[in-house]
Parts: sequence; C-alpha cells; structure tokens
Amino acid sequence: MELETEIEARGATFRLAGHYEPEFRPVVDAFIENFRVEDEVGASCSIVLGGRTVVDVWGGWRDGAMTRPWDAPTTVCMMSVAKGITAICFNMLIDRGLVDPDAYVVEYWPEYGQNGKEKTRVRHILDHTAAVPVLTTNPLWPGAMMDREAIVKALEVQEPLWEPGTKAAYHVHHQGYLLGEIMRRVCGKTVGPFLREEVAGPLGAEYYIGGMTEAEQANVAEIMPNMNATLFAAKDGVDQTSLRALAFKQNPPEPWHVTLNKPEWRVVEIASGNGHGNARGVARIYGALGNGGTLDGVTLMSRDQIEAMITLQHEQVEALQDRPYRQALGVLLNHPEWVYMGPNMRSFGHHGIGGSIGFCDPDAGIGFSYACNKLHAVGTNGPRARRLIDALYSCEL
Repeated sequence: MELETEIEARGATFRLAGHYEPEFRPVVDAFIENFRVEDEVGASCSIVLGGRTVVDVWGGWRDGAMTRPWDAPTTVCMMSVAKGITAICFNMLIDRGLVDPDAYVVEYWPEYGQNGKEKTRVRHILDHTAAVPVLTTNPLWPGAMMDREAIVKALEVQEPLWEPGTKAAYHVHHQGYLLGEIMRRVCGKTVGPFLREEVAGPLGAEYYIGGMTEAEQANVAEIMPNMNATLFAAKDGVDQTSLRALAFKQNPPEPWHVTLNKPEWRVVEIASGNGHGNARGVARIYGALGNGGTLDGVTLMSRDQIEAMITLQHEQVEALQDRPYRQALGVLLNHPEWVYMGPNMRSFGHHGIGGSIGFCDPDAGIGFSYACNKLHAVGTNGPRARRLIDALYSCEL
C-alpha cells in the first residue's frame, strides 16, 4: 500500500509518504498521530520483518522553518544510535576471529597500557566499564572531540577512574574512539570506512559515520536539539566536577544547534554519536541481524555471534547519567522504562538522545528504526518511538 497524505497540525501542513504492507497499517496510523499530537517536525520509520521491508514511511520537514520537505532519501544525525551500529561492526570482527573480547586491549593497542590500564579487557570497552568515561589526566581543549587522533592519544595516557571492569559509566563519546582504534589496529579501518565498505554499502543502507560526501550531505535534515535534555544541559546548573560535565569539556564551544548542523560534523568520525542516516538504512542493518545475520545475500555475522553480542554483561545504574541500562557487548538490551524495544526482553539496539532508535527483535525477526530531527528532552527514547513500537506489536507478527 502507498501512503500519500497531508495533515494539518499545530498550524502547519505535513506531507507524509511511503509504503507499507496492509497488516501494518497501525504503525502508519501511529506515525501520523505523532505529527498530530507530538512535537514532530520531520521523521521516518521503517520495519524489516523476516528479511522483507513491511513499513517504510517518512514525512514532514527537513528544517525548523518548514521550507524543505523531508523526502525518501532524507537523512539526519541519529546521535547515539551510532553506538549500536558501531557495536555491530566491532562484533563482526569478533566473529571473524580478529578480536577476542576477553583479551587485554594492549594485545591490539600496546600504547593503551599506561597508568593502570594494562588489565583493561576489550569487553570492558564494549560494556562501558573501561573506567575512562572522561579525560582528567590530560584534559584537552574545547572542540577536541572533533580531532580523533588527539582524543586517542589522550585516552592512551588517561588513568582509569576506578578498577576497569568493576563499575559502569556511559562512555558517551569515548566508546567510539576506543573501539575505532582497536578496529584500525586489527583490520586497517576505523568505524566509518568499515561501515561504508562492509555493512551499509553492501546492504544499500543509508547510514554513515563520518566521511560524508557533498552529495550525501545534500540530503541531511537540520537537527534541532532540545537544550533541556540531560546531556545537552551539562553546562548549566551541573557540578562541573561531575562525570557528566567533564564528559563535555572537549565539545566545541559553540551552541549544539550550530555544531550539529555544520558540514564538519558530518565529515569527522565520532563513532559514539555522529552517525547520519534514516530509518530505512538502520532498519536494514538490524533487519539483517533479525534474519539470522543475513539480508539479501549480505551476511554481517553468524547466529552464534549475534547470541554472544546480546549476552547480558551487567545491569547497573551507570555513573555518568545515573541511569539503569541492561548492557550487552556494545548494544543495549531492552529496558521497558529507559530504552523501550517492545515486549521481548531479548530485543537489542541503541537509542539516541532526542528520540531516534534502531533495534532488532531476534525472536520475531524484526529490524525497527525511527529517526527524527526535532529532539525531545526526556531521558528515555520517548513517546514518539513508543507509540510506533506499540503499534508494531499490536499487529499479528
């Protein structure tokens, strides 16, 4: 079925388009409802079930001024959705035998073994217990997060804040740099090129971590961060010695709504947070995992590695945001309150600040994604994604 409709909401007109299988009309209705009752500007939602796309819808506006329509190829920064995609790339290397999650990091990256990090294991980076969520030994300048090499060198000399492996703290920026450097040492590619050449490219999935061409950037929507969100508000009224405040000391000094919409943000590789894509692309990646690891003849990883990747590592209240996560090897497991992924507690993926999400339900064979450009401030993945997910599971799967 084709979707082609216009709705009036909040004094504006929103055009919505796409296609869907008839039995999944409740998801389309939920997508429309988000524009009616939520603060939606532009968005996309896509679902892959059993290897076939059953929902792919999009609409609204690329920009806050509502002058550029959100169309089929539109992409947007999906924030920490990148952590889940980065984890998938990294677990592909584990599946190939190039990395052992139980090995010490120094076996692949000798320079990392400084100042008490010699016994840090690879899995400690994957599950956010590596004890280097912030830089204190060698603090860098504002804007250093855009310089991958500088961050990597600073992480090499950083002292762990506690014994690695004992306590979780969301490595909000650092996880991507850490995993990316190990990837570079073992396969010659950091996350962005690996993703492009071995995941997104073969699958025809519109999702990029850095390195976007001018043509690819032409499809990017304006992202509108809500500055009341917990992480974005790190500078205001927050103890400046807290992990949350320290994690943002290397951020660019300009406002986030400026940084996030610059071409430079789309070119640098910040594998924890600057992935740009749309729901179609992310749903295809997770849809491959929901189809046993293979989609349209492209195999990402074995069924055994999928099971290893989604094995619960811990269920702690992590120290940077004071939030409980059910943490697996790089991906998050379903948490009904904080990272909602439907009724199956084995569902896995990652959300991004402001509402975007990608996940897989391995038992139902689902790859799901929702992407948006007007971000919300709540700490969970929010009411818009929840409405879509609930609608999906109301259908007969």
